[in-house]
Amino acid sequence: MNIHIKNGRLIDPKNKIDALQDVFIVARKIAAIGIAPSSFVADKIIDASGLIVMPGLIDLAARLREPGYEYMATLESEMQAAVAGGVTSLACPPDTDPPLDEPGLVEMLKHRARSLNQCRVFPIGALTYGLKGAELTEMIELTDAGCKAFSQADAPLIDTRVLMRAMQYAATFGYRVWLRPQDSFLAKNGVAHDGEIATRLGLPSIPVVAETTALATILQLARTTGVTLHICHISSAASVEMLRTAKREGLPVTCDVDINHLHLTEMDIGYFDANCHLVPPLRSLRDKDGLRAGLLDGTIDAVCSNHSPVDDDAKQLPFAEAEAGATGIELLLPLVLKWAEQAKVPLLDALSRVTIHPAQILGQKMGHLTVGAHADLCVFDPKASWKVAPSALKSQGKNTPFNGYEMQGRVRYTLLDGQVVYQG
Repeated sequence: MNIHIKNGRLIDPKNKIDALQDVFIVARKIAAIGIAPSSFVADKIIDASGLIVMPGLIDLAARLREPGYEYMATLESEMQAAVAGGVTSLACPPDTDPPLDEPGLVEMLKHRARSLNQCRVFPIGALTYGLKGAELTEMIELTDAGCKAFSQADAPLIDTRVLMRAMQYAATFGYRVWLRPQDSFLAKNGVAHDGEIATRLGLPSIPVVAETTALATILQLARTTGVTLHICHISSAASVEMLRTAKREGLPVTCDVDINHLHLTEMDIGYFDANCHLVPPLRSLRDKDGLRAGLLDGTIDAVCSNHSPVDDDAKQLPFAEAEAGATGIELLLPLVLKWAEQAKVPLLDALSRVTIHPAQILGQKMGHLTVGAHADLCVFDPKASWKVAPSALKSQGKNTPFNGYEMQGRVRYTLLDGQVVYQG
């Protein structure tokens, strides 16, 4: 199908384009920008007057809850949520049930995703069998099945010898290792940041040093092994400074931040609001400011939703017993826009954190609108406001710290491979 998207403000961070430009799509690819190709006849015209046209968002952490946790969410519901949020590609962590530690499981997930044809799914393989931190998975076979990196998700890997061997193996074959730093002993049974709120509410805490101790170990092993490393969901100003130093040294490391941590702090827990029970925990105002500064100066490469839908029964429990996690994939774009407005960051720079930068971390040639590229696009209204409410979300998980908040920015069209997969 030939599609003409006209009168829109085109923002393409990779190609440094921010201008009123038409987009022409032929045979699922970007055929031209600005001027129609010769003999072009549109089968569909999308009038993007007053709208912004950008590459489809790429989310580095979105749990689809399949296989094993279908009572929380299904592939169908979460992919509908993804395209409603303008997300055309996502990375799926390996903490399913069973974990993504066998090629057959990865192939099944990819087949299911392809059959729905709404969003590209990039599985992240388990670093160890069963995520138990003992025996390394067959990374070559998992890569052949479609895995783009290897991770423990939120499962601890206590044995640093196993972690070093995993990094050595990955470095040998050029595989990427994604890790979320947390010392499992220092964080044991904790549910909130070790600060004023946890003390007042009597909640078991997770100190910042639980993150920085683990990060120091991970960075030192990365220096030794030469692995290509990605740090997931950093939550503290101290971690930002450590990563800033590592990058100055030339260490091949990237990192991302959960969008929740750019806007919320421990204060938002209020009186035991279980929607704010997240992993990692919401931290202090100083930490939030440090994360924002790290994103501004490029220490933090990308922003993700850390989308983790949870069923209502698991959230309607006392804070310390409630399931951690929140739905977020539909809020990623408006929350990035909110950060950009507050920090006075040009949209061209802000949107790079959810397009070309995540694509580079995944090792994929996408996240841009270069002629010849796959026509994965998001068309949104930057002025449209909407209220976050369970009924407004496509995700099966309705729990978010932002319930009741007014959001600015609404997706009008999402295109995958030159086909409209969402219209709102």
